Amino acid sequence: MRKSIYNLYHWLKAVLAVLRYGYPAGGLTVVGITGTDGKTSTSHMLHAVLLKSGIKASVISTTGAVIYGRESEDLDLHVTTPSPFKLQKILRDARRTGSTHIVLEATSHGLAQHRVLGANFRIGVLTNVTDEHLDYHGTYDRYLRDKARLFRGVETSILNRDDRSYPAMAGLAAGRPVTYGLDGGADFTATDIHADLNGTTFTIPQIGRTIRSRFLAEYNIYNMLAACVAAQALGLDPSSIAAGLEAARPPKGRLERVDLGQPFTVFVDFAHTSNGLDQMLQKLRPLVDEQLIVVFGCAGLRDPNKREPMGVSAGKYADKTVLTAEDPRTEDLDEIIDRIAAGVERSGGVLNETYFRVKDRAAAIDFAINELARPGDVVVCTGKAHEKSMNYGNGEEPWDEFGAVRAALSRLSEKEG
Repeated sequence: MRKSIYNLYHWLKAVLAVLRYGYPAGGLTVVGITGTDGKTSTSHMLHAVLLKSGIKASVISTTGAVIYGRESEDLDLHVTTPSPFKLQKILRDARRTGSTHIVLEATSHGLAQHRVLGANFRIGVLTNVTDEHLDYHGTYDRYLRDKARLFRGVETSILNRDDRSYPAMAGLAAGRPVTYGLDGGADFTATDIHADLNGTTFTIPQIGRTIRSRFLAEYNIYNMLAACVAAQALGLDPSSIAAGLEAARPPKGRLERVDLGQPFTVFVDFAHTSNGLDQMLQKLRPLVDEQLIVVFGCAGLRDPNKREPMGVSAGKYADKTVLTAEDPRTEDLDEIIDRIAAGVERSGGVLNETYFRVKDRAAAIDFAINELARPGDVVVCTGKAHEKSMNYGNGEEPWDEFGAVRAALSRLSEKEG
């Protein structure tokens, strides 16, 4: 009963928001992108393709809203899909500035809570569905079905043929199904793949073009294929699609390089799920000649079952791991780190040799850069990226991941100077 009332409340709130702002999506072509990982990168890739094709397009994603003809604006803290009233206002503003197309990143929470009601999706894109957010959805099946809400009434459903979610989602999604993947059997695929720390080159036979992208790692090829299929479904030509994918730049905090002249590479990334961290480290590992060093934590009051698997991935692929805070909220930070550390040790990690515990995040980043990193190494600080606050249980406090990285690098320069 309580759940039904809760659901009705969110639905009524969304209906009122649509009415308040005059159903702005009715005059827009909206592409919805959902999935556990890869939503933001795929959204920005497709947005770049649309702009390169001369289309007046806007994008609403985890990193904020980029409205055509205006400066980008931030969304609420720790939120990807805005509240219904904020979303409908952004859609109205985008329409008023001349946008004809919107790329909208839709989370499972946003879909389950009807935040995107009235978005009038023409195309739906799925990146993947892994075992995340089960603290909210309860089961993987429920999580999958909440994701599938995006695909009700769409003209085209774009699905990842290689993902474990594909068999179930293929039966749940409406519209014309189009698949992408690398393992065979997909409608769109990639060949001749070459990757290094400067980017990725590959060919998409279905559009007859070779792409030279600044995005790193194989999982971003999946994201680019998804963006390519969506662009093709919108009727864009192969040359524009290829040019847009090559013009696309990683959104803030997606394996974004920070370079102050140091003799090693530093990235800031947002991987904060077990699959996201595993894929990022696994694909980055072959590109690193020396040490791969990762700094991360796990959020408090969120799915605790991902903590040990994330530790396993770090212990397996990274040479050095620094465990630290990532919004512990009211949970005991030591207990969170204990769970992650158990996973690191399952992969052979040894405390104070291959992994370290530094609870203060700024100190952890400084430790990785000033004490562990050597020439030729790669340091990845992941989990916070673009976020502007940290929650230690007493509300949100200002946080700047890039500022912490630059401060550590500046101290390195001062020591060497």
